[in-house]
Amino acid sequence: LSIFYANIVLLNVSNLPFRLQKLKEMFISKFGSAPKFYARAPGRVNLIGEHIDYCGYAVLPMAIEQDILIAVEPVQTQVVQLANTNSSYLDFSTNVNNIQINKTKPQWHNYFLCGLKGIQEHFGLNNPTGMNCLLDGTIPPSSGLSSSSALVCCAGLVTLRANGKTLSKVELAEICTKSERYIGTEGGGMDQSISFLAEEGTAKLIEFSPLRATDVRLPSGATFVIANSCVEMNKAATSHYNIRVMECRLATKLLSKAKGLEWRKMLRLHDVQTKLGVSLEEMLTIVEEVLHPEPYSAEEICKCLGISLEELRSQILSQNMQDVSTFKLYQRAKHVYSEAARVLEFQKICSEAPANALQLLGELMKQSHISCREMYECSCPELDRLVNICLQFGAIGSRLTGAGWGGCTVSMVPTDKLNTFLKNVKKAYYQTDGQRLAVEDNSLFATKPGRGALVFVEA
Repeated sequence: LSIFYANIVLLNVSNLPFRLQKLKEMFISKFGSAPKFYARAPGRVNLIGEHIDYCGYAVLPMAIEQDILIAVEPVQTQVVQLANTNSSYLDFSTNVNNIQINKTKPQWHNYFLCGLKGIQEHFGLNNPTGMNCLLDGTIPPSSGLSSSSALVCCAGLVTLRANGKTLSKVELAEICTKSERYIGTEGGGMDQSISFLAEEGTAKLIEFSPLRATDVRLPSGATFVIANSCVEMNKAATSHYNIRVMECRLATKLLSKAKGLEWRKMLRLHDVQTKLGVSLEEMLTIVEEVLHPEPYSAEEICKCLGISLEELRSQILSQNMQDVSTFKLYQRAKHVYSEAARVLEFQKICSEAPANALQLLGELMKQSHISCREMYECSCPELDRLVNICLQFGAIGSRLTGAGWGGCTVSMVPTDKLNTFLKNVKKAYYQTDGQRLAVEDNSLFATKPGRGALVFVEA
């Protein structure tokens, strides 16, 4: 029996699968009572469309099987107690009326607090329900598969259910997108959107303002394979990600000013295209005309905009960007506009399904990785080597996925060559390195589109 509650499926799970049963037993051992419900939010792999969601452009991810699963018991006290099945993540507890999120240390419990705080503030909950929560995660951390956003989403879902509130999936995705910024990451909303809006068997074209998701049926004859470079990158722990966000914002300002638009009001590269009413190809031409490839100093940006350095720092640059001295605007804008075009072309090919669809999609994936590496500079030597190995052993297309600077690649592999591909990539990348060999079973796997966030209740 399945029923719908506020657009979130509540499943009768009287015959709990092994993982849920194990989680229940650990919960009872930890808290002395049984959980009342369980919530699950999946990780995701982005097939194409990297670093463009926060610029306002559509992306094309799918949910994966790996997830965050939380067992929950609402309690009478106003305390949230968090525990993790992984003993390397320490227990944490706090009063629900005094949520403090430490941006300087992106510890696991802070992501839970982001989701909790987002729901708390949306409903103006003065005395939210306390909870005992035990978390189990199967998404490799800092791998570009969105473990952090899945935790934020799962925590939002948990808080919503525990407090007897209802929201649509779209509303939940938007709240969790905003609340994850409490941790200091200026994300764009792809991860949270696919976590809630995903459906089994289909990837999604996720568009923004307003948020909407369109099914993308992936071609038959190919399987998508995720390979972890084993280089960890937590985007909240470094400045790489937020610098790229700021460079795109500055490029938006300079392009707007050059084209006579109200540049002070313009925040995203998509806004420039919309205001000018031109194509993505025309925007690439405008980038060539207006911006130069050499890095811009803060002083040159001020001169272009006709503002003081003080105004740049106080009105445009975020607090953690004050010490950045140079910005690459041409390269970032070139990547965003070309990548946005690749996403739309990818969707079109999937929809029209020409005879050479796999070759066309593979070429788009390869172009995407080159742009990420050369224009956006978000790759790393290990990712580049892994992409090359995957292409060498039969992938039709391969690229980094997620924020980059580490994490995973995603490759499109002919299904009839999958086993040979997996064997060869294991040997070439993982079995040449003892540290990688130790984690190879969880680092290389085929995947297919999974379902979105759920709440489970026992019969």
